[in-house]
Amino acid sequence: MKRNILVTGGAQGIGKITVRELLSAGYAVTVFEIDQEALDELVSEFQTEDLLALRVDVSDEAMVKAGIDQSIEHFGRLDGLVNNAVYQVFKPFQTLSLQEWQRALEVNLTGPFLCVKYAESALRMSHGAIVNICSTRALQSEAGTESYSVSKGGLLALTHALAMSLGPDVRVNAISPGWIDVSAVKKKSAANPYELRDEDHAQHPVGRVGKAEDIANMVLFLLNPANDFITGQNFVVDGGMTKKMIYK
Repeated sequence: MKRNILVTGGAQGIGKITVRELLSAGYAVTVFEIDQEALDELVSEFQTEDLLALRVDVSDEAMVKAGIDQSIEHFGRLDGLVNNAVYQVFKPFQTLSLQEWQRALEVNLTGPFLCVKYAESALRMSHGAIVNICSTRALQSEAGTESYSVSKGGLLALTHALAMSLGPDVRVNAISPGWIDVSAVKKKSAANPYELRDEDHAQHPVGRVGKAEDIANMVLFLLNPANDFITGQNFVVDGGMTKKMIYK
């Protein structure tokens, strides 16, 4: 019986590439995705019985519970949870609506809480792992990113809190991506590849902008039971950008 990993927001961007890499590594994968168009394209592209694709809004408690129940019934187990679903809006906080603020918190913070709540029993049984996709914006900011940065800061705190509450049965870690170019990893109607410039790459000590595979590789590492001495940690995967001193 294959190990089953649940990936939220798994039909586009980092989530989609993570799903692809998990399938390639021999996992079964359950995807929660709110965008039906993206979900349909994912199923059409991958065409495998090891993928269960469900339309789920992670901020909806009833949908989350039903989706996790369906995942466990379908694959017979649940071994990992990747909280990747995200809502983001970047605009001056003076014009940010209360609805936009609340939606960011609902998807980016309440969603992971609900998924963990209803996946807990199955994850304890399998001695599984949780990976929260956070952001370097939990640690530093640009103007106009309040709702996103706050929600990701909360997710970072939730990570170490859950690591204490779920240990030793379940490990909980976070990944904070930096600049990851996923402009082309979208549903067909939204894909708009960004033409990266030399100066974009030069901002990174490693010499390039990140790819979704960079995050997927870390996800697979943290899900691997061989790495069971790691919990409560945040792994910044940003090509060294947040360590670079900038003087103008």
